[in-house]
Amino acid sequence: MLFATHNADAAKLSAPSLSDCNQDQYQTVLSKATLNASAARAYWLSSDTIRWPGKHTAGSFHLYASDKGLLNIRNGAKVKGATQHIDLQIGTGIRATQSDVQTRFAFTGKGIELRYTLPTATLSHLLKQQVVLVQENEQGDVIDFTYIQIPGVLDDLYLAANTVEDLGVKVSLNASEGRRHIKKPSIYSKFKLWAPTVRQIAVCTYNSGDSKANTIKTMTFESNTGIWEALANQDLSGQYYKYLLDVFIPGTGWVRNAVTDPYSLSLTTDSKRSFIANLNSQALKPKGWDEQSIPSRVQHATDMSVYELHVRDFSANDLTVRPDYRGKYLAFTEYQSNGMKHLTALSKAGITDIHLLPVFDIATIPETNCSNPKISGAPDSEQQQAIVNAHATTDCFNWGYDPFHYNAPEGSYATNATDGATRILEFRKMVMALHQANLRVGMDVVYNHTAYAGQHEKSVLDRIVPGYYQRLTTNGKVEESTCQTCGNTATENNMMAKLMSDSVRLWAREYKIDSFRFDLMGHQPRSVMEKLKASLASDNGRPIFLIGEGWNFGEVANNTRFAQAAQLSLNGSGIGTFSDRARDAIRGAGRDDDINSIVNNKGYINGLADGTTPQQVEQTLRAADMIRVGLAGTLSDFEMKTAQGQPQKLKDINYNGQPAGYASEPDEVVNYVENHDNQTLFDINAFRLPVTTSHEDRARVQVLGLALTAFSQGIAYFHAGSDILRSKSLDGNSYNSGDWFNRLDWTYQDNYFGTGLPPKQDNLALYPLMCPLLVNANIKPRPQDIAFTRDAFRDLLKIRSSSSLFHLTQNTDIKKRLHFYNVGANQNPLLIIGLLDGDHLPAANWKSIIYLINVSQTEQHIEISELQRRQFQLHPVHLDPQAGDQRIKKEAKYSAQDGFTIPARSVVVFVEKN
Repeated sequence: MLFATHNADAAKLSAPSLSDCNQDQYQTVLSKATLNASAARAYWLSSDTIRWPGKHTAGSFHLYASDKGLLNIRNGAKVKGATQHIDLQIGTGIRATQSDVQTRFAFTGKGIELRYTLPTATLSHLLKQQVVLVQENEQGDVIDFTYIQIPGVLDDLYLAANTVEDLGVKVSLNASEGRRHIKKPSIYSKFKLWAPTVRQIAVCTYNSGDSKANTIKTMTFESNTGIWEALANQDLSGQYYKYLLDVFIPGTGWVRNAVTDPYSLSLTTDSKRSFIANLNSQALKPKGWDEQSIPSRVQHATDMSVYELHVRDFSANDLTVRPDYRGKYLAFTEYQSNGMKHLTALSKAGITDIHLLPVFDIATIPETNCSNPKISGAPDSEQQQAIVNAHATTDCFNWGYDPFHYNAPEGSYATNATDGATRILEFRKMVMALHQANLRVGMDVVYNHTAYAGQHEKSVLDRIVPGYYQRLTTNGKVEESTCQTCGNTATENNMMAKLMSDSVRLWAREYKIDSFRFDLMGHQPRSVMEKLKASLASDNGRPIFLIGEGWNFGEVANNTRFAQAAQLSLNGSGIGTFSDRARDAIRGAGRDDDINSIVNNKGYINGLADGTTPQQVEQTLRAADMIRVGLAGTLSDFEMKTAQGQPQKLKDINYNGQPAGYASEPDEVVNYVENHDNQTLFDINAFRLPVTTSHEDRARVQVLGLALTAFSQGIAYFHAGSDILRSKSLDGNSYNSGDWFNRLDWTYQDNYFGTGLPPKQDNLALYPLMCPLLVNANIKPRPQDIAFTRDAFRDLLKIRSSSSLFHLTQNTDIKKRLHFYNVGANQNPLLIIGLLDGDHLPAANWKSIIYLINVSQTEQHIEISELQRRQFQLHPVHLDPQAGDQRIKKEAKYSAQDGFTIPARSVVVFVEKN
């Protein structure tokens, strides 16, 4: 890392010069702190109150400040180096008595509260210095001291910043805009950065991404908002900029940080400089961008059938895409490529949305000259993973859950990362191409952490307002529960919530994104997510659907710091969370399985139902009930008869100490059996199915898992390649496993099982089990098995989209229309049967629909007395000459007298005409 130290007097910080703009250092220490401590154990609740948890009232309490950053404090001695001293009174101030403040900081626990009264200007200046809270005895000697966590006071003091709509850079031709009473020229470029604890800021501008600076402008401070502003009387579109700001860092001293804009719209190579752009410029829009038609096939969230896809995975391995477009946004514009033909076929069958893994600016992918190693080796060789690991930090691949700049497209997916305009234009071309294929576009967004925090070179937020944007521990360290060595963000703080909201609204407004998937959404406040959802609808004149991971863990677990946007906390919000209930029942539980559990934690479709011992039968019955929970949309008040023989509401069924049913409406649940995380469905089945399982049955088992997702009420979510038996050669965490372990084959000849042992980092313990599997030719599918799964999956999509009964929009309709048969203590646990009543339902298209899912290795027959004399016939999709599973029209039968006959390991749908 580049690092510089100057001996300048911090009280007389010199203004940055044009030459400073051209320095390579990302930070320069202007004056070292004499106090090495950096812990922050107290909390600034508001502009008049501080809380010190666990502290009692002995002694007196004071704030000591130094504009030079030269405080010298040690226990048993008197404070030295202070330029300001404020006595504190014990008791709560006016602002801190507000219920929202007390609720917000309840997690800190009890402690002493200290009040003071300062003019706003004095407090604002104080926050731009080194400030330490000190407890002293009667002689004035230090008993204890600590820095103070500042989010509460900044949110109170600069509340007006919440309503500022133009943070970042804005290029305008509107002469009527102005700040206060200053009339702006008709053409201008305006820079705005929220940085209330910074001593001074200048903005450097550059003609290109690698040229020397052409100007430096000193920014002015707006005391009401905490925003610094600079104005250039010209249109700087196409140029680049960065900020030089002087800020005090506890434990370090006064530092001049060279930093990009957190509101960057685009950047140059590897995000070294921010790009100045007007996103309304016609030069940044593909032809027809403003006039394009956005697919209208999704009217309700439950209409969504999502295909989760990584931009690079989509085309890096597709030889029908021109070389320059492989792994890039523009691959989606190659309509005759194998990949686009695949997506178009899925669209016609019923996929509505393509959800892209992170496409915002990513910190961990080289944007130019990334390595592309040649890899080969035996099916069970360590050679492949060794090569992948050797190139892990320099190759072109990463999932991308390492946010750098939230509002800018990732540069490695553009054909020219050095030009900030290219990624904007090409991203829009990608969206437009998918829209033209009648596919909506969703984004996977990661606002729960940043790739880096503190003074790391690729830390942005924490180098602008240290200690504000990241969530902190009780000691003032950055929390890392969502990503070790990263830094959790704190969307409970106003300006981090605003950054997230402004960012999502920008993507929807400027890039026509149709839906968003929030990574680890349970780390966001529900109130912030609901406000965002409402803003999106208002901005765009249509609902923009929000889904996310509602897992409950970490420092925010159980609503410790706020009401979370988590599974059990979103009733009535219309925001969907991924459900693990049916997922675990279908494929088998286990996220960090060991060498025994990864085999023995079998799911309903991959071995559990074959068990014959009393314990195995009981587990099968339990799994069947949990699958019905998913089929019923995980609705809390849906009632069904369980294997215990009694009717139960789903919220009363136990799932690992939580209610199995937690949703109030079906749009609050996302059903899935596979996504980018963990092993693919094919790979987990390789661990759990008997090694003697035939090629045909492995494909059929895959279809069973996909069918249970497709037929579940709620939002259907599928991982790209699950429909073609995708394998990652047993890799359980392929986030940085290179193109090699993340490939897709749109020629349908290979699924890439048995292409080497996966990277050791997350898989080494399973190597003894993996080796014999990877060399087993009976596991690796043949092209005809891949084709079977592909076609059978498309049939499932056609069936799901053939009737509104498969994606009902209201709780009341599901309770009225969905009926399970073959339930209770005497059921045949190998069969799942659900009937959907279409009476007087628009777009139901049939009087009723009944689906029967047989997970057994043998044909199953069942008579249902309540359905005798009904006139069921096979769904038209099964009767199509091109149907994927030809057995169904030959072997599946229904007779009003004899009931249903269902082929082994099959999914059969019958309909009853109106």
